[in-house]
Formats: sequence, C-alpha cells, structure tokens
Amino acid sequence: MVIKSIRDLAIREKRVFIRTDFNVPMDKQGNITDTTRIEAAIPTIRYAVEHNARVIVASHFGRPDGQRKPEYTMEPVAAKLAELMGIEVTFFEDCIGMGPQQMVREIKPGQVLVLENLRFYPGEGDNDGAFAKDLAKLCDVYINDAFGVSHRKNASVHALPLLMETKGMGFLMEKEITELGKLVNFKHGDGFTAILGGAKVSDKIGIIRSLLDSVDALLIGGAMAYTFLAAKGITLGRSLVEKDKVTVAAEILKGAEARKVRLLLPEDHIAALSMDDTETQVFGNKDFPADMIGFDIGPKTVKKYAAEIGKAKTIFWNGPMGVFEKAPFAKGSVALAEAVGNSEAHTVTGGGDSVSMMNKAGVASKIGHISTGGGASLEFIQDKTLPGVEALKE
Repeated sequence: MVIKSIRDLAIREKRVFIRTDFNVPMDKQGNITDTTRIEAAIPTIRYAVEHNARVIVASHFGRPDGQRKPEYTMEPVAAKLAELMGIEVTFFEDCIGMGPQQMVREIKPGQVLVLENLRFYPGEGDNDGAFAKDLAKLCDVYINDAFGVSHRKNASVHALPLLMETKGMGFLMEKEITELGKLVNFKHGDGFTAILGGAKVSDKIGIIRSLLDSVDALLIGGAMAYTFLAAKGITLGRSLVEKDKVTVAAEILKGAEARKVRLLLPEDHIAALSMDDTETQVFGNKDFPADMIGFDIGPKTVKKYAAEIGKAKTIFWNGPMGVFEKAPFAKGSVALAEAVGNSEAHTVTGGGDSVSMMNKAGVASKIGHISTGGGASLEFIQDKTLPGVEALKE
C-alpha cells in the first residue's frame, strides 16, 4: 500500500483539490491572530501553482455545525493566504454546486481558488458520500495536506479521496507522517520519554495505554495529573478530578509498574483560590489546603521532570503542565519547554497548546518537529495510521 506525494503526480493544468487545515484563531475584530497553519500549507500550494495546476483550496473554519454562519466564512482566510503568498487568490462563497464548478472552469493554470467553509454543510462532518461526490466534480487530482483533521472521518478527508483515482499527500502531510512515524516502533530501553498534560485523563487514555508499551518514562502534568494522584489516595483540595476515571488511572499506574515504566506525577503544585487569582502559593502533595486548587506544577516537580528529560534520547510532548495562558500558572510549562528545547534528544511536540508553549519559552526553533495536529498526532502514534491517511493509499 503506497501513498504518493504531490511531487509524484501529474498535475500540470489539472484541477488539483488541496484539502488544508486553515482553522486558524481569529479575534473578535475578525483578525487572524496566528497564521501558522496557513504558512504550513503554502509549500504545497506554491508547488501546485508553479506546476501550472488549477488550484482549488478547501478547508473548514470554526464550528458552524452544518449551517451557513457569516462569522465562519473563509473569505478573510483567503485574503491572508493571498497576502502571505504574494499572489492573487480568488474566493467563492460556496463549495459545492454549479457556482464553484463554473469558477473552477474559469480559473487559469497557475491560479488559486479558495472555496467557502466545508462545514457549512452537514455532509462534511457526516462523511456523506453525496457531498463527497459533489466535491469530486471540482477536481482531477486530490491532495490531503490537512494532517490536523485526518483523524476525523470528514467527507473531504475520507469519503472524497476514496472516490478519486489520482490522489496523494502534500508536503506538510508527508513530513508529519515521516516524523511521527519515527515514534511508533520504539521498545523499552530505547530512551523514549513522553510528556502528557492537559485537563482530562479521558482524552488521553488510549495514547497512555499505547505508550506504556514503548516509553521508558512518562511524565504527567496538567489537571489530568490530579486524577492519577487521586488514584493513589492523594487529594489536592478543590483541584479538578475526573471521579469516573480514577479506576482507569489506577489501572494505568499498575500497568506502568508491571512494565517497569517510570511514570512520574507532580510532587508539588502552584495553587490559588481560583484561576483568576494572581496570588499563588506552592504546596506539596501532603500539605495541600482543602480550599485551594492546583493550576500548575511546582518547582520540585519541574526539577524532577527536567532531570528525566535530560536522560531521554527521544521526547514526545502533548499538552501543557498547567493553565499556561495565565501568567501565574505558566512557569511549569515554560520551564519544561526550555528543558526539552535544550536537551540533546530528538524532540517532537503536537497540538496548538504545545506550539504556544514552545513559542512562549522561545525554544520553538530548537524542537525537531512541531506537529500541526494535537488529537491527530496522538491517534497516529496510538494507531500508527489515521482514516485520512488510509484513504490516500492505492
């Protein structure tokens, strides 16, 4: 089973449909605040333009839930793409039907057309075959460069490529598969360390169980750590605990012990009365007050985790150690980001929060690979493939 790259396909003067992940953050004034996802897809789009393809760019934006909502239009994204590429980009206010088909006929080789938000139609989220057939009418060649949504069976990511005879991956997708593919065949003793944070254990159960078979060390932070601590009989005041996942956490702890995996949990915490409180205190697991809430890992934990990071040969990180968006609770995440960035290990991070952490710590340029997908990177490492990847195989 082979997946071809866009460079392997005959695209000259062909109608090339490029599925991108342009679900970018935008402020209340309609300004795009981070262009990382757009910039990541530009090499693939530029390659198609330079090879005289008729380029159709499609993406989702926000969560319009299958309805046409003006605040989720792709028009400002199309304008930003034109600005970043320094070329003219045409936008059309629909993605299926006679209108887009006519626009595709009118664009010339080397020109770019951006379609309206795919999620304006419920068929996209439902992986609807009829919706995919409508999209297929627009193109001769299908390219998936949207790794960040390839874990979802959306019509433009799954049903559409299954209909296409000529299909492949863009440069971003190719890099993601190559880099994350390096993490799926490790065994105990290879020096693989994983750092997992975030709010919920429930979001990470699958990946944790998978990693227990390959990592030598697993460092857990964020609010999900409190559920693991609860499984050990440690209560941290009013800190968030998923009570229905305490048993699962206990099973994972036993699994780590059986496999001789060093599963590290926080020993101390940055605590406050509320997330908006600017006055913080450091407490250990044994002296944590009943009325306080943990929002970040403490200095002893940072030191312990940093020492473990220093031993690693390969590091994968997904999820923050605390509520790093708030300055009082960012120190733990930033300190570990610095440790990861300065380590001699091969480093991979996944997800928007992880990217923000690396940028805040000023170490993004030192990271071996920063994945554009959070959930997608976790599922790829867990399952060694994704629905959107499988659909590209010939």
